[in-house]
Amino acid sequence: MSVFRFGLGYWKKYIPLSLLSKVCSLIALLCDLALPLLSAGFIDYVIAYDPAAPADEGIFSFLYSGAYGAPGSWELFGAIAIAFCVILFTRLVFLYIKNITFQWCGLRMECTLREETYRKLMELDGETISRYNMGELLTTMNRDTITFKELYSRILMNLFDSVCVMAFSVVILASFDYRLLFIPLAVTPLFVFSLVRYLSQARKLFREIREGYSQINLAVQENINAVRIVRSFAGEDAEMQKFDRCNDRVRELSDRQVRLSAKYNSIFTAFQQIGYVGTVVVAAALVLSGNIMLGALTAATTYVTKIISHITQISNSCFMMQNQLVSGARLRHFLTERSAVPEHPSAFVFSPQPDYRLRDVNLTLGEKQVLKHIDLDIPYGKKIGIMGGTGSGKSALLKCLTRIFDVSGELTLDGEDIKKYPLEAVRAECAYVFQDVFLFSNTVDANIAFARPDCAEEEVLRAAETAQAARFVEKLEDGYQTIVGERGLGLSGGQKQRVSIARALVKGAPVLVLDDASSALDMATERRVLASLKAQCPGHTLLIATHRVSSVMDCDEIIYLRDGEIVERGTAQELIEKDGAFAAIYRLQTSDGQLDDSSYGKEEL
Repeated sequence: MSVFRFGLGYWKKYIPLSLLSKVCSLIALLCDLALPLLSAGFIDYVIAYDPAAPADEGIFSFLYSGAYGAPGSWELFGAIAIAFCVILFTRLVFLYIKNITFQWCGLRMECTLREETYRKLMELDGETISRYNMGELLTTMNRDTITFKELYSRILMNLFDSVCVMAFSVVILASFDYRLLFIPLAVTPLFVFSLVRYLSQARKLFREIREGYSQINLAVQENINAVRIVRSFAGEDAEMQKFDRCNDRVRELSDRQVRLSAKYNSIFTAFQQIGYVGTVVVAAALVLSGNIMLGALTAATTYVTKIISHITQISNSCFMMQNQLVSGARLRHFLTERSAVPEHPSAFVFSPQPDYRLRDVNLTLGEKQVLKHIDLDIPYGKKIGIMGGTGSGKSALLKCLTRIFDVSGELTLDGEDIKKYPLEAVRAECAYVFQDVFLFSNTVDANIAFARPDCAEEEVLRAAETAQAARFVEKLEDGYQTIVGERGLGLSGGQKQRVSIARALVKGAPVLVLDDASSALDMATERRVLASLKAQCPGHTLLIATHRVSSVMDCDEIIYLRDGEIVERGTAQELIEKDGAFAAIYRLQTSDGQLDDSSYGKEEL
C-alpha cells in the first residue's frame, strides 16, 4: 500500500483528466451493455414476436410501444437498427476520448518519473551511488519508470472497467431472474482463493525477474566500458559465459512465469466455463418454464460471457500489478534515498577569491578512515602540491573542498562553515581535472566548452592552447568539430587529459584542481602544460595531487600524505633538506636525468 501511495503522489496532478477518462469509459461501457438488451428486444419483438408474452418494461420499452412501428414490422426493425447504430457510434466516440486521455496521463507520469530519477541521480553523492550497480540504475531509470506508470494509466483503468461491467451485468441478470446468479456466485469463492495464491507467487517471481534483468544490464554496461580490457586479455569467452549465465537465469525465470500463468489460467478457465455452462442451463430452464423470454436467454448468455471475460481481465491485471509494484518499490527506494552530502539552502555568497581553512578534518568512508587530523590553510592564489602513495587520501582531500564528501572537523570557506553554502555555489568555485578523463560523445569544442556551452570560440581556442592541446586537435580530420568520446574517435590518454584541462580552464573558476591530471603526459609536456597554466592563471589557487615531484617543485607548499595524515610539509627545497619521504621520491625520479630533457614529447604537441 505504501508503494501505491508513493505513485499516487505523482499521479494526483492527472486525477482530473483521469476522472474524465473514467467517465468516458463508463459511458462507453453502458453503451456496450445496452446492446445485448437491444438485441434481446429485436428477437422478442421482430423475429419471434409472441403477442401473448408479457410486455417489455426495460429501457427500450418505448421502441416496442408501437410509436416506431408495430411488433414484427419492418418499421420496428429499422428503428431498432438506427438505435443500435447510434449507441455503437456513441460508444466508439467515448472510447476514443478515453484512450487519448489515459494514455496522455500515463506518458506524462512516465516522463515525470524519469526526470525525478535522473534528478535524484544528479543530487546523490558518490558514496550513495556506489551502493547501486550500473545495471540496477539503468533498470530503475528505464524499465521501472515505464512499468510503474502502467499501474495508474492502464491497470487501474482495466480494473475500473471490469468492476463496472461485472456490477452492471449482475444487476441486469438479476432483473431477468435472480436465479441466473446462482452458479456464478457459487464459483466466486474458489476463484478468489486461487487468485490470491496466484498473485503471491507472481510477486516473488517478478522480483527475481527484475533482478535478473539488472544483472544483464550490468554485464552489458561493463563490457561496453571494458571492451579493450576484455580483448587485450582474450576474455571474450569468459565474458560470454558470464552473460549466458545471466541470460539463462532470466529465461529460466520467464519459463517459470509462463508455467505459473498457464497453470492458473487453466484453473480460472475451468471456473469460467462452469459458470457459463451452468448459467446457460439455468437460463434455458427458465425459458422453457416461461419465466423469461427467448431474447432474455441470448442477452443473459452475453452478460455471463462479459462477466467471465472481465474476471479473466481482473486476474491478468492483478498478475501484471505484481510486476508494477515491484518496480514501484525499487523506484520508491531510490527516490527516497538521502544524500550523505545534504543541501543546505542559504543566501550565503562569497568573494570571487575564496579562502579555505581546514582544522582537524577527518573523513571516514565505510569502515576506513581516509583522512586523519588534517590542518591546512589555502588562501586565494596559493599553489599547493599534494603527494603520497596510492590510497594515502590525496583525491579524498581534494573532493572534500567541493563537498563530494562531507567531513568532520572544521572546513571553512571565507571564514564560514562550508556546509552553509549551496552545493552548486561551492562546486562552482573549483574547476576539477580528474586522472580518469571522460569525454562525451560530442565534438572536441563541445567537450571543452562543457561548463559554458555559450562561451565564445576564442575562449575555447585559448584554453586549448594553454592546455597544449591546440596542435594535435588541429591535426584531426575535422579539427575542433571532430567527434570524440565513447562513440567517437579515440584519443590517447595524454590527449584526453589535455582536453580535460582545457575544459577546466573554460569554466573560469578561481580554484583549479589537478587530481593526477598529468599522469598520462610525458615529463616535458607536463612541464609545458603547468608553466602555461601558471602564466595564464597567475592569481588562481592551484591544487596539484600527483605522484611526480616534477609537478610540484615550484609550489608554495607541498604536503605529503601517508594513511590519510600529513607527515611532511614545506617547500620543495625544505622537504629535500629534511631527507624524508619526499626527498627519497625526488632522488628516485630525478636520477635518470629525464627532467632536463625539455624536447622529450615535443612531437606530441
